[in-house]
Amino acid sequence: MNATACYFENWMEHENAEIARGLRRRDPDLLDRLIEQYQHRLLRYLLYLTGRRETAEDVFQETWVRVLERGAQYDGQHNFSTWLFAVARNLVIDLARRKKFASLDSMADDEGEPVQIAATGQTSAFDLLAVQEDSERVRNALAHIPAEYREALVLRFHEELSLEEISSVTGAPLGTIKSRIYRGLNTLMPRLKGARG
Repeated sequence: MNATACYFENWMEHENAEIARGLRRRDPDLLDRLIEQYQHRLLRYLLYLTGRRETAEDVFQETWVRVLERGAQYDGQHNFSTWLFAVARNLVIDLARRKKFASLDSMADDEGEPVQIAATGQTSAFDLLAVQEDSERVRNALAHIPAEYREALVLRFHEELSLEEISSVTGAPLGTIKSRIYRGLNTLMPRLKGARG
């Protein structure tokens, strides 16, 4: 490991430990900083996961309430974003159970228009693909693939989480995550090609 990578890893460990200590103290300044830092990523993830702006915004608010209430559960051993996405995902699953949706896919079935996702100014691999392939077409294609594939693709290419982090967020084994990404790409690509013609 080179010196820069070692420094970055040490800095991240220190940052995660600071976040864990601050959440245990229920530090309001820390919570404000975390919301500022992660709000766009979290809302984008929830929009892709639920397919409905109102639902995503409700779960977004509830996620931050949970972070405040249960922040002491964050141990600082993993990236905060991984824990945050897991909290949000569990809330979406709880909502789906309460509403008796058959799956995460069915949450978005009754709303016809595609979700509009605001740009954050940060360029990721997913953002570059969206610009290159026409973001509207990508969003429409993503909306029509199974939720577990959509989630894996968004977390990997849009949120740039590692495979291990995605496994931690979803609770699925690493092999399952790899399979979902592979199958998701195979399902997505024909839709993108078909939409071009």
